[in-house]
Formats: sequence, C-alpha cells, structure tokens
Amino acid sequence: MAVLRIVWGALGALALAAGAQARPLEFDDIAREGELRLLAERPDPHAYGYESRVRIDDDSLRTGVVRVETCHLRLDPNARVVVLFNRDRVESIRITQARGVERAWVEDHRVELAGVGRGATVCIELRSRALDPLGDGRWRLHAGPLMRRYLDGFLPMEADLAVTWPDGLLSVAAVDPAPQPGVRLTAGPDGARLQVTFAGRLSARWELRRTAGPGAER
Repeated sequence: MAVLRIVWGALGALALAAGAQARPLEFDDIAREGELRLLAERPDPHAYGYESRVRIDDDSLRTGVVRVETCHLRLDPNARVVVLFNRDRVESIRITQARGVERAWVEDHRVELAGVGRGATVCIELRSRALDPLGDGRWRLHAGPLMRRYLDGFLPMEADLAVTWPDGLLSVAAVDPAPQPGVRLTAGPDGARLQVTFAGRLSARWELRRTAGPGAER
C-alpha cells in the first residue's frame, strides 16, 4: 500500500506517495536518492505543499517546549497515511482540520488518515520539546528531513516554515539552507519565515539568538 512520508525533525514524520501531477513531470524533475535539488521555479506549482508554524515564548526558552501547527496541502490520493511524531518529545497532538479525508484520528504518538482524496488538506496542532539550547543565549530548531518520495526518487515540493516569538525576544543567527535560488528568508522583530522549493531530502535548521532579557547579547 502506498504510504506518504514527511519528516519534521524532532517533531514528527509522515510518509507520502506521489499521485498525478498538475502537469506531467519530466525525468529531470525527479531527484535521485542522496540528491537535494533546490528549485528556483517549481515545475508543478499546484501540487503538494507543506506548512509549519512554530510559536516560541519565554517559557519555551526555559523548557524547550514549543507550540506547532502543521498543514499538509493538496495531498496526493492514498488509502492510508500515518503521521508519526517523536514519542520522546511530543506532549500533545490534536487534529485541527481534515478535509477530503474519510477518517482521521490520533493514536498514541501518531495521526492516522484513511481514504485520503486528491487535493486533501490535513492540519495538526501539537506541543513538543523541540527547541535545543546551544548556550550563550542561542537555540537550535530543526525541520527535516522533509521529502515527497516517488518510487526510488523524490518529486518537487514546497516547504513554508515559519517561527514566531514575542516582539524583540529573538533574532535569526543563521539558517540552513542559506538564502539562494529556491530558498527565501524573511525576518522581522517578531519572527521569521523560510520558504524552500526543492526535490530530494531536505534537512533545514534554524539557529536563533536572544536579543532581549537575561542572556541577551550586548
């Protein structure tokens, strides 16, 4: 049975099988195992996309616990999808939206989907100990590996990753991958957004530093 897989590092993983595309993809659009291709322009702009919104506050800096909202958009058809989260980090899971899905439920540290129709949307809210301290007023947040597998390769996809915090609390020290064609970073005093268009396995990383309160850089 086809299963769809996407991973948000410490937060979770999910499996995805590709279905029909907005337009026929060419062989060169598919990344091989071990290959990551950053794409300045997506060849199938109306196909599967992934969004994540991480909310950090003062308590998060002490406990490592963040609030996360993820959405899987324009899903390919599947009989069954399993969204698996890290049992050692996740504290709560809740399905907030399941459109175009026959059945969706939470079981232990995973979300189960049955009868996923073409173009379906599934959104999940969770709390997770996903923020790792680096010392000296810095923290690291991982996303990945993210992927859209097709047989022994990977189809193009978009990842829209956002992090928010109280105004002036944090700033972005670094992101990986760095801004370049296919990677766009926007940042402000209350958050940042990383948009990546790619084919392959993507492991993204945020490095954040404190800019207000105890431990802030002078």
